[in-house]
Amino acid sequence: MTRYAFFLGGRDLEMVTIAALLRERQAGGDVRIVQVADAGLAWGAQASDYGGQIAAAAARGEVPVLVELTADMPLPRGTIEIDHHGPRCAEPPALRQVFDLLALPGAEWTREMALVAANDSGHVAGMRAVGATDDEIRRIRAADRAAQGITAQEEAEGLRALAARRPALEGTLWVIRLNHGRSATVADPLALAGDGRDLLLLSPASTQFFGAGARIARLDAAFPGGWRGGALPLRGFWGLARPLDEAAALAALG
Repeated sequence: MTRYAFFLGGRDLEMVTIAALLRERQAGGDVRIVQVADAGLAWGAQASDYGGQIAAAAARGEVPVLVELTADMPLPRGTIEIDHHGPRCAEPPALRQVFDLLALPGAEWTREMALVAANDSGHVAGMRAVGATDDEIRRIRAADRAAQGITAQEEAEGLRALAARRPALEGTLWVIRLNHGRSATVADPLALAGDGRDLLLLSPASTQFFGAGARIARLDAAFPGGWRGGALPLRGFWGLARPLDEAAALAALG
C-alpha cells in the first residue's frame, strides 16, 4: 500500500479545500494519508519551505506529494508534484489531481469541489462555465479572498484603485495602479460586474496581467521569469515579481 505525505503550497481557497479533504479522509481512517503538512504559505511557495521534512518522509518509506510547490531543491525519487500553473496550466486543477490520486469515488466529487476547482482555474468565467449562480460566485470569491488573508484595508484600497482605472490599447484593457499586490480586490469587482476587458495591474513590488492568452504569451516572451496560469491558451493570468514601466508593458501587450 502506498503511503502519502502531503506538503501544501500557497494558501487560497483551493489549498484550504485540499487540506480539509485530506484531513477528513485521514480522520475517517484512510491510512494512505500519513501526513498533511500545511505551513500556511503565501503564493510562490517552494519545496525548500519544508526543509528536510520532505526527505524525512521519503526516508520513512512515504511518497512525498508536493502541491503547488516550486521544486527549488533536489527531490527524493518518486516524489509526486501536483500543479496546474506555468507549463502545466493545461492540466486539471490541483484539487482534482489530489482527488484522482486518491482514486476517490466520483460520487464524492461535490458541487462545492467543482466550484472551487473551476474558480481556481478560470476565476468567475470558469465558475459560470460550470453553471454557478451569481450567489455561488460571490460566495466562492469572498471565501477565496479570505483564504488568501486579504484584509478590509486591502479591499478598500482595491476599490479606490478601481475607481481610478484608465483605459488603454483602444479600450480593450484597463490599467490600474494598486498600492499592494492583492489582485483579487480589483479583478473580482470587474468580473462580477461582467466587465470582460483585460487588466494590467501595476503595483510597487509586482506587475500582473489578466486577459487574453495571446497577450500573456507576448508578456512572457518580453519579460521572462514570471508566473502564469488560468484557462490558457485562451485566457488566464500572468505576473512578474517586480514592477514594470507602464509604457514597456503596454508595448509588449500590443
